[in-house]
Amino acid sequence: MPLDLAYRPIDLPASAVQAGVAYANAAGPVEARPRDFAARIRRRDMRSIRRALGAPSLVRQRAAGVAMFGMLGMVLGPIGWGEPGGIAAASARERMTGLQPFEKAGESFPGSAFYWLAPEETGLIAPTEAQSAWDARRDDEEAPGGAMARPVIATGNGEDRWRALQCLTAAIYYEAASEPDAGQRAVAQVVLNRVAHPAWPNTVCGVVYQGSERPSCQFSFACDGSLARKPMKAFWDRARRVASDALAGYVYAPVGLATHYHTTAVHPYWAPSLTFLGTIGAHRFYRWAGNAGRPAAFTARYAGGEPLAAPHPRTWTPAPADIADPLSLERAFEQGKIAAASIVQAGAPSPAPIYSAHIQQRGGDTLFKATPITGQASGPMSGSGAVRPEYENSGRWIAQPGS
Repeated sequence: MPLDLAYRPIDLPASAVQAGVAYANAAGPVEARPRDFAARIRRRDMRSIRRALGAPSLVRQRAAGVAMFGMLGMVLGPIGWGEPGGIAAASARERMTGLQPFEKAGESFPGSAFYWLAPEETGLIAPTEAQSAWDARRDDEEAPGGAMARPVIATGNGEDRWRALQCLTAAIYYEAASEPDAGQRAVAQVVLNRVAHPAWPNTVCGVVYQGSERPSCQFSFACDGSLARKPMKAFWDRARRVASDALAGYVYAPVGLATHYHTTAVHPYWAPSLTFLGTIGAHRFYRWAGNAGRPAAFTARYAGGEPLAAPHPRTWTPAPADIADPLSLERAFEQGKIAAASIVQAGAPSPAPIYSAHIQQRGGDTLFKATPITGQASGPMSGSGAVRPEYENSGRWIAQPGS
């Protein structure tokens, strides 16, 4: 409902009315009075500033800050914002063309500014690009050991892929859960670099839990009781995303061919003997300094076959090549690689298998050798490379679905 207001008239004394009329007559007509509002505002501001300077310290500081900011704007205005080519010119260009300074005519549409944003530099290299870079430099003996690593893609059956993801996630979580993405990706890359190197197991879980049956394991979390702590879901999910990228073939380039790292809180004895690559997050990363750390040494191919995603039991018997000391492992690998290279250079053929007396009477190794022309065996197995007629349609549809 409407609101009705009743105003009560105010009766002024006769003396007040006469005083007001006398003042108006003395001041003259209203049109003749000056209306210098700017001068009145300046006088009012000056009074406010004088009162502020006499007020407590906090008010004085604020008034002084406002005054200094204003003076700074007066000084910087003519030489920055107001000059041609500055914000004024950019605004004029935007009004005339409708384009932002970073846009190009004919290449813009509503929402296109998103695509002009500079991409974040993550250090990740896509699998195809990483493989191309690896193929171009893997046979270069002079290639530096800090070159980009070869992508490792999880293969095998579903169980193999799940175990590889579980083991790599555990390594990232327990080694670098509180680190930024760069630190976690660096740890994951070291694990996969070891998978690609013949000096370590050829599986992700084999690398992660190597030596977990003894106190001096490769990754400390696998043998120091850290696995008894239940992971936090948010951090575990984050580590799992990093592991998924790594097992999809993405390569973290900043660590190169690093195969070792340690926290910045310690300085192991082997650190000066290895080539230091850099510090990422809370870890310092290294590669082997000799031929063992060059791209030509990373010849192992991942083919699945993952063991259990858990530490080894105490009764586990380690492999002969399971050497915990980095320098001893490097020497063992160097000696083995030099011996293999000398056999290949000398052209010595590989020894033939030892067959039973019955097979030797039938011809021995010649039964299983392929001829250079046909590619088939030269003995009684000739022709076995062909598909028998009754099996030619194996794997084909008997009838197309829905037909």
